[in-house]
Amino acid sequence: MDSETLPLDPAAYDRLRAALTADGPLAAADKLAAELHAAEDYQGLFYALLLKARVELGVPPFPTGPASDLPADTHERYEQAIVEAGRKVGGLLLEKGKLNKASGFFRLIGETEQMRAALDAYTPGPDDDTYGVVEIAWQHGVHPKKGFDLILDRHGVCSAITMVGSADLSQRPEVRDYCVKRLVVALSEQLRERLIGDLRHRGVSVSDTATVPELLAADPGLFADDMYHIDTSHLNSVVQYAGQLSPCDELKLAIQLSEYGERLSPTLRGDAAPPFENTYADYTPYLKVLAGIDVEAGLKHFHAKLAPAAQTGDTYPAEMLVTLYLRLDRLTDALAVAKEHLANTGGQELSCPPLVELARRAKDFAALADAAKANADPVNYLAGLIAGR
Repeated sequence: MDSETLPLDPAAYDRLRAALTADGPLAAADKLAAELHAAEDYQGLFYALLLKARVELGVPPFPTGPASDLPADTHERYEQAIVEAGRKVGGLLLEKGKLNKASGFFRLIGETEQMRAALDAYTPGPDDDTYGVVEIAWQHGVHPKKGFDLILDRHGVCSAITMVGSADLSQRPEVRDYCVKRLVVALSEQLRERLIGDLRHRGVSVSDTATVPELLAADPGLFADDMYHIDTSHLNSVVQYAGQLSPCDELKLAIQLSEYGERLSPTLRGDAAPPFENTYADYTPYLKVLAGIDVEAGLKHFHAKLAPAAQTGDTYPAEMLVTLYLRLDRLTDALAVAKEHLANTGGQELSCPPLVELARRAKDFAALADAAKANADPVNYLAGLIAGR
């Protein structure tokens, strides 16, 4: 029994017996459904509708085992009855605003469109607990963007960053990009508002519509005494996430965030591994390359990191540069970097496609054969030789 429903009026049992006596099992099942609907016992209503379906099918009125135990010729009709009952009860629960309970019925029948539409229309009240709705939208995958919106708008940037950081969105790039873009905009606006407040407190007159670069130029003392205006861990996370974006307005905002980070005290910039060991001084050219700004200068910046990394056996800077070239659709340049710096990686797991794969894509079969030989891979070696013929 649903904790929010009351038991049926005892007189209802007499009405059910009377309906059965007067009009038969189907009429009694309809009467039961009506009584449960009126009592808002939707769990009971679901099973009442299945009871009616079993009566219609001429099978025992109560389930004695799984649906597969029913006669084979009833399976399809009974499965359809389950779908129709779940759809009806789920819809009634949505009308009552009971999204959490409705979700169970729609999950049972494998339908999401009604839930997605309800989530789109959902606006929580100031005292509503949204975590159950977030679970449906995000964890159950019904409407991830709505789940993210609820967390960001209700609980702030910190919770939203945690949400993105703890999820594997690699297979859902449209959701990942949506979340990252919203994070960039939210943090940029937070920074802009706090810079305006700080400058006005210092007696500097600034416009409400001033951009972050304009605000940073308004007073060189903004960063004195290790001053900062937004949580530096949030800044670091969002700038890193922005490296997954393609050219867009939000990527340009992320560049501004990184340029703000460059001006922070060294103690506030955080540590990072090569090729981002200089933190924002490295993230800024990286994001600019992705945005199509000062591309060659940015690439030169990262090429300069390859030789020092090679001396320590660190291949990640080369892997990153290969990936960057691929994102720019410059396969030939990616292959050149891989030939020079990733030719002898053997079975090492890389963050970019291995040299053999790059050579195959570029149809550079001589390079493919050379790479295969260097990595003791006779199959790809011979394949490269044959393809080269």
